[in-house]
Amino acid sequence: MSGAPIVLAFSGGLDTSYLVPRLAETTGRPVVAVSVDTGGLDAASRTALAARARALGAAGFQLVDARAELFDRVLRFLIAGNVRRGGTYPISVGAERALQAEVVARVARALGATAVAHGSTAAGNDQIRFEVALRAAAPGLEILAPVRDQPVSRAEEVAYLEARGLPVPAFGAAYSVNRGLWGTTIGGAETLGSATPLAESAWVVTREAFANPRPPARHVLAFERGIPVAWDGERLAPVALLERVEAVAGAFGIGRGIHLGETLLGIKGRVAFEAPAAETILVAHRELEKLVLTGRQLRAKETVAALYGDLVHEGQLLEPVGRDLEAFLASSQARVSGEVSLLLRPGSLAVEGVSSPHSLMAASRGVYGERAGEWTAAEARGFARLVALPGELAARAANPAEEGAS
Repeated sequence: MSGAPIVLAFSGGLDTSYLVPRLAETTGRPVVAVSVDTGGLDAASRTALAARARALGAAGFQLVDARAELFDRVLRFLIAGNVRRGGTYPISVGAERALQAEVVARVARALGATAVAHGSTAAGNDQIRFEVALRAAAPGLEILAPVRDQPVSRAEEVAYLEARGLPVPAFGAAYSVNRGLWGTTIGGAETLGSATPLAESAWVVTREAFANPRPPARHVLAFERGIPVAWDGERLAPVALLERVEAVAGAFGIGRGIHLGETLLGIKGRVAFEAPAAETILVAHRELEKLVLTGRQLRAKETVAALYGDLVHEGQLLEPVGRDLEAFLASSQARVSGEVSLLLRPGSLAVEGVSSPHSLMAASRGVYGERAGEWTAAEARGFARLVALPGELAARAANPAEEGAS
């Protein structure tokens, strides 16, 4: 093989495993596999990933740990915005893709590569996310997408690897699994339609959580300026904290779901997801915000968060407006500090209490339903009269004869 290397975004899944030998065979150029660790890999997995790349014939392999960068550049803002797609899915995969593409582009430039490749198909969102981000991060690089442009079935990919005695990923052709710091997504035959649940054996993080239910457990999650900083009083860096929460909440089956929604391609799509850390942190963070932010702040944040979520979902993280939205979200977190008490049960997460030095509830001399404190009875009566006035005027306008008769 000769010529500048092709840098392949390598997940170790079936599509990218197929591409290592396929690209080398069809282009005659060395293929450097680059894996961007955005979570879900332990030491054994990292070692296995490197070994798989070499066994598949990669001319080189690089593993870039981008977990902390993912939190600092993306996840902290998804938390600040309480971002969920369709009110359910915490954008587990979309949160990673633009950053992964940017990191791959960095490596390609450092190696003097002129082309990068990805394993996305023509039927999914990732092809758009990768290419939008790659073009923004490194406009001059050629983008190769053989799985999309010369499509083969997953069964054909397995047969190609087996015929050459090359390793096949554990899930083979049955499921497409993406695991990261903010959650895991799973696609398979069940998600091709809208009516079938995922097989229990296909779940990764929460498998058997309901077959062997754990007794209820209480935990406390602490935030400083919107950032989760401690679990049960132990201060942890963000990545370590997310990994701890995933392990604890995942054992209860928390954060498991199936998202049905709009794809970037204009059709409906369905994907199973497991996001124990995201579910726990978003639920706790949202409750803390209710205590310390004003109603208008909360409503304004919903609009900004929806826009930011769209950017992340579409792979548009590098779009300049993203920095403007992030500035707003960061500003909104100035007083989002405190502790949230949580009760974990199988498949259930409940907030039992929340406290903060910036509590708007504690700042009031009034107690809802018990004591006015901040106003007199006469002021309350006048306020009720004014609040009712638009409806009263509408009723008069609808029945002018009746109003005149009275």
